[in-house]
Amino acid sequence: MKLASDARELVQRRAQGACEYCRFPQSTSILPHQVDHIIGRQHRGSDGVDNLCLCCIRCNLKKGPNIASIDPVTSAIVPLYHPRRQSWGEHFSVGSDGTMHGVTAEGRATMHLLDMNDEGRVRLRALLLRRGWHP
Repeated sequence: MKLASDARELVQRRAQGACEYCRFPQSTSILPHQVDHIIGRQHRGSDGVDNLCLCCIRCNLKKGPNIASIDPVTSAIVPLYHPRRQSWGEHFSVGSDGTMHGVTAEGRATMHLLDMNDEGRVRLRALLLRRGWHP
């Protein structure tokens, strides 16, 4: 996607340099975080900044064009967490061991789809927490 530099800067500044899904800061990744369409173009999502978020490459690849997934608790199909319309802290929490928890159906479905509790991610999250990082 070709994005104007001012829009890219706004998205990065608004996200404070962290993935808006897993909350890992850019400094934890070798590859630059990407600007992602929350609702993909194929689902009639716009290129407007209200439909864009900063996303680490791993979350972006896992999310793909999906706008919904299955809540692993209820087996219901639910929309994914939407960074522009929803508050991260209302949908996710992080344990002191680095494990993420979905607080809502949307949070659980998003966590499951994006595989946020992959062993390596949990270890990195725990290390960051020990060093004073807070998602």
